[in-house]
Amino acid sequence: MMTLQKLLGIELPIIQAPMAGVQGSALAVAVSNAGGLGSLPCAMLSLDALRNELVAIRTQTTKPFNVNFFCHAAPTPSAEREAVWRAALSPYYKEYGIDVDTIPAGPGRAPFSSKAADVLSEFKPAVVSFHFGLPSADLLARVRTWGSKIVSSATTVEEARWLEAQGVDAIIAQGLEAGGHRGIFLSDDLNTQVGTFALLPQVVQAVKVPVIAAGGIADSRGVAAAMTLGAAGVQIGTAYMLCPESTTSAVHRAALKSEAARHTALTNIFTGRPARGIVNRIMNELGPMCTATPAFPLATSAIAPLRAKAESHGSGDFSPLWSGQNASGCKEVPAADLTRELAANL
Repeated sequence: MMTLQKLLGIELPIIQAPMAGVQGSALAVAVSNAGGLGSLPCAMLSLDALRNELVAIRTQTTKPFNVNFFCHAAPTPSAEREAVWRAALSPYYKEYGIDVDTIPAGPGRAPFSSKAADVLSEFKPAVVSFHFGLPSADLLARVRTWGSKIVSSATTVEEARWLEAQGVDAIIAQGLEAGGHRGIFLSDDLNTQVGTFALLPQVVQAVKVPVIAAGGIADSRGVAAAMTLGAAGVQIGTAYMLCPESTTSAVHRAALKSEAARHTALTNIFTGRPARGIVNRIMNELGPMCTATPAFPLATSAIAPLRAKAESHGSGDFSPLWSGQNASGCKEVPAADLTRELAANL
């Protein structure tokens, strides 16, 4: 089998996980220039912002990089579900003096689209990765015309086989330990989700394309262990969140450095879809899995003013403090140094 390095044109089999909300082009550039694969999360970017970030990457590196998109089906907004959600949040609105009528409704994340593809076509990134399955066959075919490699996340063997059948070039085996959103897409049943080192060898056995391990891997020993189990490479997110190139907020950085980081849970409170974060007040009081939330990503807008108010007082009570189960590798060091350190035992 072709090595991941040869497939993607990189020196080290280290992929920096795309992390919307805590990074932009600076982190991607630093990792790519260090020999890994830097990634740009695009789900929360406007088309203009996407173009600006791609220009920034292109002017600072000639190395391959990854652009990552969500490909969920955009939900139909429901006034009834939104009202139920705002009623659940109403005690907190009162506590912070927020007028519920001033809060706009609307999505916080957009799926991959033909307009996003129009922007990408100017840059032809080496890798385009997806979360929550894959976009339409037409859009995938368009990505392939640029010579871009296509990668997507699988959280079960069934999802891995499905992705391989659609012709992806590599598969990310996302274990239950991983921070941020679960890539689950063939089912809503969270009982199907297993740990990285249980999932990885099963996926490696089930498919012929290279498999990238993700979830709970925080240092060079974890990277080496994943490779021993058959991974062609490793995708790491949480460990990069304290790097100076990350845009992780002060509240989020403090949480990652605290004892609280040892207690994470899957929650749908912040977006409407299961994602792993450090347990905080609202997760404790409403969930962490709450039946009142609207469909992804419509939960975001109603909670946004609570997050802003709390963070202005230095509190992460209403913030999505995304983190994997193993934050022990978080270091306040340049991302290039961390990338080389992660590959030290290979």
